[in-house]
Amino acid sequence: MTLSPVPRLAVIVVAAGSGTRLKGGAPKAFVGIDDRSILHHALRGVVAATTAQVVVVVPSGYEGEALTDARDAAGDRADLLTVVVGGATRQESVAAGLGALWADVDTVLVHDAARALTPAAVFDRVIAAVDAGAAAVIPVLPVVDTIKRVDADGRVVGPVDRSELAAAQTPQGFRRSVLEAALASVDTDYTDDAAAVAAAGHDVATVEGDAVAFKITTGPDLDRARALLATGSSASVVRPPVHDAPRVGIGTDVHGFGGEGTLWLAGLEWPGEEALSGHSDGDAVAHAIVDALLAAAGLGDIGTHFGTDRPEFAGAHAEAFLAHTVGLLSAAGWRIGNVSVQVQANRPRFAARRLEAERALSAALGGAPVSVSATTTDGLGFTGRTEGVAAFATALVLPA
Repeated sequence: MTLSPVPRLAVIVVAAGSGTRLKGGAPKAFVGIDDRSILHHALRGVVAATTAQVVVVVPSGYEGEALTDARDAAGDRADLLTVVVGGATRQESVAAGLGALWADVDTVLVHDAARALTPAAVFDRVIAAVDAGAAAVIPVLPVVDTIKRVDADGRVVGPVDRSELAAAQTPQGFRRSVLEAALASVDTDYTDDAAAVAAAGHDVATVEGDAVAFKITTGPDLDRARALLATGSSASVVRPPVHDAPRVGIGTDVHGFGGEGTLWLAGLEWPGEEALSGHSDGDAVAHAIVDALLAAAGLGDIGTHFGTDRPEFAGAHAEAFLAHTVGLLSAAGWRIGNVSVQVQANRPRFAARRLEAERALSAALGGAPVSVSATTTDGLGFTGRTEGVAAFATALVLPA
């Protein structure tokens, strides 16, 4: 690990964004991943990666909360941290951070707090490249998806050669004089600092990034970060954890009749049947499977990942719930062995569609085998009175 004598090196941690797409009820950096905020995890990674002055740029009104996070994350190096208020744009926020640097700092890293799990090795590579003479350096990952050029009407108009593309990450490293001069000279609001430096006429070098340095922007991104941390991952881990034994989980769910539209259950639509009520489509079978899988993997429960604070799952069907759960398990180093689920209800009658339900649920789980059985309760309880549906699932997960 590269250790830089203070105060030659500084890290500006940009945490002033609003986080509108995350919908976390607070500016993005102050949303919790576990019992700690995104900002806390990002600062812990910065402190673990290098010895440097650290300037944290936050929205107005959050200075005290940021300082608490910073001191807790830095421990006995808290005297190296400063908190300042950012501006209306990223460039204004970075400029505010630059204004707080100590006089002797000559190398600056600009890091997004939203990339909270960035491994120390990425910091090392960026610092080494600047030390070797580069004016500006960014970590990148190759673009692996097929990229298409699409017009305003959503029609594909042509391919894009991905061999010339790379996804930029942070921290981005600069000679201080280069970054300060670039931000002072540009009249366009660039999406990252390297673009401003390039516009000022400087070459930007690249080093290898890391998949774990992803940016927490949406709810699924936050779920992925939570899954990694819940299984013992940290900012120094570059791969999902390796598990050495299978695990079993149990899940249950109940929903009452009275929803709008038609019934959705076990991933199927049941025309003519009364709908179940719920934040999504009320599919008790799919929800019980989700709970069982999350329990087996140690990732919490359905309320943690699909609660009413997640509007993107309002009205969603089984396919969305189950596919998202598969992604959470994969990020945490698990794959699905099999799932068994029992439905308790007077209606609908499952016998004729049992195999169809098993195929639909299995497809949504990426092909994992699913078995479905159904029973009644001989007139007992709310299911016996035909007031709703109950489902009970057992899931086996295996090391990926």
